[in-house]
Amino acid sequence: MAAVKTHDHSKCVDDALRVAEQLCAKQGLRLTPLRRRVLQLVWASHRPVGAYEVLESLPTSGKRAAPPTVYRALEFLMEAGLVHRLDSLNAYVGCPDPGEPHSGQFLICRQCRHVTEIDASSVNAKVRAIAADNGFTAEQQVLEVKGICADCQP
Repeated sequence: MAAVKTHDHSKCVDDALRVAEQLCAKQGLRLTPLRRRVLQLVWASHRPVGAYEVLESLPTSGKRAAPPTVYRALEFLMEAGLVHRLDSLNAYVGCPDPGEPHSGQFLICRQCRHVTEIDASSVNAKVRAIAADNGFTAEQQVLEVKGICADCQP
């Protein structure tokens, strides 16, 4: 009988926060408590989260955080390579491989909204080649593929 695969999500989140702290320290960036908390909320599930969902999940002790504060934190996390923005969903996901150069390629389940980040170098090369054939220099590419994940297929 095959062993059942389990996912220790709290370890996953802890690892992401530890890597973020190390990466920010190495790059001389400040991972403030708010930025760290926003990153933790993005990693709270493996599904995309919108800025207003993050805002609603922030502690309400004292003064409530304003939307621009959350957007600035998310912008910092994107620039640091710790999260990705999924334009088609207007949402954010944690990057499982921050600090490593890669293009954003995402498989997004239409039913459960689970997102899998992939880094297919052959896709990157093909896009760059097509761009060059058209006299265009590709500087950044994000590919979002929507479909049905294995867990949601009948």
